[in-house]
Amino acid sequence: MSDTQDRSVQHDEERERIEIDPPAHPSYTPLSEDGYYLAGFWIRFWAYLLDLIVIGSITRLIVNPIFNLLDISLSDGSMFAPISIITSILFYGYFVLMTKFFSQTIGKMVFGIQVIDLKGKKPSWGTILFRELIGRFISTTVFILYVVVAFTNKKQGIHDLFADTTVVQEKKKLEFKPAL
Repeated sequence: MSDTQDRSVQHDEERERIEIDPPAHPSYTPLSEDGYYLAGFWIRFWAYLLDLIVIGSITRLIVNPIFNLLDISLSDGSMFAPISIITSILFYGYFVLMTKFFSQTIGKMVFGIQVIDLKGKKPSWGTILFRELIGRFISTTVFILYVVVAFTNKKQGIHDLFADTTVVQEKKKLEFKPAL
């Protein structure tokens, strides 16, 4: 083979190798064992839907019968009606307490995801209160803001961005490396 043919073959082999290699992008960089797989929009969506079913079930199985026994109206549409206040306390209390004590709600447990802070640790009381009360209030008020999870690098919702948290898959580790 001539020298030009050798270079052509080497160039073709090199081009094939380059085309096979993944692009040099930060998301493709292998991380240490301390990293995590982030929980994306859909898995978080289904976990949240399951949580809403759990909260609705608690309300219908426990609160509604008590209100009926005490002859308190369940149909008052006012924001300050007793049923609205109790339902709000159950909603936010569920998310705060489950996230604090288990780092996950029942919906997150079923789908194998959990909340961590951006340092990879269990969030503190202050972080959880801020995330679940203020951040979730904003997210539930303007529901479309939950879609933000699909477009952020660390798969964070508005409530996660405010509290410096994210949601990761429990059993898998790799994609997100906590800050030190």
